[in-house]
Amino acid sequence: MSDMPERTNIVKPRTFLGFDYGLKRIGVAAGQNLTATTTPLEAVRATDGTPNWEAISRLIETWCPDALIVGIPYHMDGAEHDMTCAARRFGNRLRERYRLPVFLVDERLSSVAAEEMLGAPKKRRAKTGKQTVDTVAAQIILQTWFAEQQASHPEAHDNDPTS
Repeated sequence: MSDMPERTNIVKPRTFLGFDYGLKRIGVAAGQNLTATTTPLEAVRATDGTPNWEAISRLIETWCPDALIVGIPYHMDGAEHDMTCAARRFGNRLRERYRLPVFLVDERLSSVAAEEMLGAPKKRRAKTGKQTVDTVAAQIILQTWFAEQQASHPEAHDNDPTS
């Protein structure tokens, strides 16, 4: 028997913010890695693609995330389009401004999935509220990232490439 204490692997919970970038609104959700739970937060206004940085700074200060996840839209065939480049630029600006790791995730159909999740019939989707759709889309982006991390590192319960 050794006098050395038994070593245990304690996983530190980490917080993440997920973003669904848009030219008028940016949906934001928060999540943590231990249980991979996510919560829609709010939609931050953007003017011609320029985010309300004050609102994003407030969210960063409130949640103190360990990393940021940005959804990158593609056409269904995987081809890029104008919003693909704009979302990447947004991710780069987040990295530069907040000095946090930024991870990109394919977000094809996240808004459609958000509308379905909200149960809004097609004719009434406009009444569901775009803010809600944007924040739930951000939540789906974050859930997708957690699932991808778990799939690529099934032995790790941490889901965190930043550690």
